[in-house]
Amino acid sequence: MKILFAASEALPFIKVGGLGDVMGALPKELVKKGIDARVVIPMYSTMSQKMRDQCKFLKYFYFSLGWRSCYCGIFTAQADGVTYYLIDNEQYFKRGGTYGEFDDAERFAFFSKAVLEILPQIEFFPDIIHANDWHTALVPVYLDTQFRQVSGYESIKTVFSIHNIEFQGKYGMDILESIFGIQPANRSLVEFDGCINLMKGAIECSNVVTTVSRTYAKEILDPYFSFGLHPILEARQYKVHGIVNGIDTEVFNPETDPNIKTNYSIKTRGSKRFDKKALQQEVGLPELSDVPLLGLVTRLTPQKGIDLFEPIMAELMEMNVQVVVLGNGYADYENYFKYCDYTYHDKFRAIIKFSASLAQRIYAGADIFLMPSKSEPCGLAQMIAMRYGTIPVVHAVGGLKDTVVPFDAETGKGNGVNFQSFNATDMLDAIKRAIAIWQNKEQRKTIMSNAMSGDYSWKASAEEYCKLYESL
Repeated sequence: MKILFAASEALPFIKVGGLGDVMGALPKELVKKGIDARVVIPMYSTMSQKMRDQCKFLKYFYFSLGWRSCYCGIFTAQADGVTYYLIDNEQYFKRGGTYGEFDDAERFAFFSKAVLEILPQIEFFPDIIHANDWHTALVPVYLDTQFRQVSGYESIKTVFSIHNIEFQGKYGMDILESIFGIQPANRSLVEFDGCINLMKGAIECSNVVTTVSRTYAKEILDPYFSFGLHPILEARQYKVHGIVNGIDTEVFNPETDPNIKTNYSIKTRGSKRFDKKALQQEVGLPELSDVPLLGLVTRLTPQKGIDLFEPIMAELMEMNVQVVVLGNGYADYENYFKYCDYTYHDKFRAIIKFSASLAQRIYAGADIFLMPSKSEPCGLAQMIAMRYGTIPVVHAVGGLKDTVVPFDAETGKGNGVNFQSFNATDMLDAIKRAIAIWQNKEQRKTIMSNAMSGDYSWKASAEEYCKLYESL
């Protein structure tokens, strides 16, 4: 079986969010199962020189998109047994960043069509093309409208994964032909609510639509979670499946992680206290072993539940706790956490940036990990935290609900604490329950063991994808 993943980011070449993690881990796991899994991504100028040096130039050619004739360079590289193709066009990808450019519509229309145009150039016609999020949503649309009659493309099936439904690729109808190269006869495929909606087009044209957790697959049928797309998803729900993400358990491994002070395992989890002490030293908090340390590693956006903190912060800071926040995002949230750092400096630290290595040290050094997302398609941080023996406190939505099982002191089962309603008081109550568990040494030992012994690898998820691919 031959699978080609199309995505806007993938480790180890470029990562902005969770999609990069998925595209680095899932293909690798599929290759272990004997599947010929390959990945195609843009060749951004922001990619590290180390990774650029590993890319080998294959060829270049030109193809048409709307009225334009577009240069398309193809580079290739190998990583963990996976073949990667990188699409080069400096007009579109020699930028200061990855996303958020004024011409993203044109950039990713070019990339989506390039995914299909390169197949004869690389002499690889997959059984299935697996596109991801709005950046590659046009792949199944272009395949059905422009390539189906071309030799080699007739029987290719398509899977489209929604990693975050909030971002759908919405544009004015006036650029349908000029930018996207879509003829008026096919307008209905991408038209929704008075505008172009690229994600809607992918839902219409793909053979299967997947989301990154079972609960999220159900949630996006609800107007509360769908950002307006529920009518389309309800009509096409027969093709919607939910498969929870995994994490790379080789990277996120407390036994071998080079970023943390002291490595430990489920058998030596007591050594976690040294990572807590090292984290307290690093961020300048008092080195108190008997005070629970709460960690928050996140983008500072409304989706991540940041609004819940201000109503309960005064009461939280009256408790015997310490808090470390790592992340950046909306200026209002950044400024609020800076204010908390200043006001509660003896027990609160805000590091307003993102640092992958510091994030690892927070996963390892914190006692409790906070993840109160308003919505969460899957979430990786809660699984990473549990892998490091840190108790997650989560809002029971999406993948958080699927992966965090509430701890039951009577049965000794469960790996975390959750709260049901998106409410600041309920979050505070959940934090108090997590602290009570942590303060009880026997319960702490049990919940840490449960969390660290969980299987968060891609193995089970990859098996589900295999069955899905085989069904096509």
